[in-house]
Amino acid sequence: MANLFSIPKNIVTGAEALQKSMAYIEGYGKKALIVTDEAMVKYGNVGKLTAALDGIGKKYAVYPAINTEPTHAMIDEGVALYAEEGCDFLIAIGGGSPIDSVKAIGAVVANGGSITEYAGKKIELLLPRLVAIPTTAGTGSEATKVSIITNTDTDVKMLLSDPKLMVDLAVVDPVFTLTVPPAVTAATGLDALTHAVEAYTSVKAFPMTDIFAVSAVKKIFANIQAVYTDGSDVAARGEMANAALEAGIAFSNSSVTIVHGMSRPIGALFHVPHGQSNAVLLSVCLPYLKPGAVERLNDRAHTAGIAEPGMAPDEGAEAFVAATLDIVKSLHVPSLQQLGIQEEDFFKAIPKMTEDALASGSPGNTRRSPSKEEIESLYRELWASGA
Repeated sequence: MANLFSIPKNIVTGAEALQKSMAYIEGYGKKALIVTDEAMVKYGNVGKLTAALDGIGKKYAVYPAINTEPTHAMIDEGVALYAEEGCDFLIAIGGGSPIDSVKAIGAVVANGGSITEYAGKKIELLLPRLVAIPTTAGTGSEATKVSIITNTDTDVKMLLSDPKLMVDLAVVDPVFTLTVPPAVTAATGLDALTHAVEAYTSVKAFPMTDIFAVSAVKKIFANIQAVYTDGSDVAARGEMANAALEAGIAFSNSSVTIVHGMSRPIGALFHVPHGQSNAVLLSVCLPYLKPGAVERLNDRAHTAGIAEPGMAPDEGAEAFVAATLDIVKSLHVPSLQQLGIQEEDFFKAIPKMTEDALASGSPGNTRRSPSKEEIESLYRELWASGA
């Protein structure tokens, strides 16, 4: 079976990646729209970018409004500003939200209409040049052909997936992740781990995606505790940044599965950050998928150095699940209750969350494909696990 494998046209990684990326950005256009959030301005990351752009004489406008999970209204505003400022290419700097937004803005700039019309649709025309500069080691959005935008009219997180959403340049400089606080470091790191595990256990996995997924799992197990404990550990930050990139490449090409399918509705309805909703779902989704992915999870137990000599495959798979959930616990990921969600509201939303999860298609990529009733049961189990 043939498989399409897509990655950004150019990737610059490591120390001083921002400075080295200017050689590419110099030829991308006359004026950039920088898509970001207010925290990136506050922490000085946008300032580092604009100083580098000033150094090559590149004009820019800053759109710092992506302060939450991106909504269709934010995309509309970004498209309008792009036109008003006379921009001809786009740069995202921040976490997954600004990077997802820059892709969506580019899609509408090139193809017209409203982003609400793009869910599940093929994007016809090429986007303007896109540059992604991640400041968290998590989403891997800098390396994916995917964008997630919430339609607040329908309370649905729209999944946009098209090769034309792949950025032209990914700039992965670990210096930008040094400002990330421990809670965000934990959530984004577990997001990357979820990407890697789901990419490897997806029914759409193939040898090229396996290479990147396996490498990401190994790096994350070796470094996530270090960056959570000591955010100034540049070497560990670099490993996590590379792991997030690798996991992004893996899942962009082989798809995510049940965790992401169930996670997006929680984010859309209860405004839970994506990494946190993924992290809490691991506690119920990993045990669920294990019977359908024993060999693959057992392989990852060996990759992560968890498997003991003589373990049977089922024991190895169970060891990997247990070790992953131990990591989640050690990183103090808050439960749904601790995030302020009310039990009555959550249970009332289960039918819609289940419907939206299945409609996304992601649960169907799981090696143990869930029914509607099983997803409803997993949502109930999720609530009970945090009680």
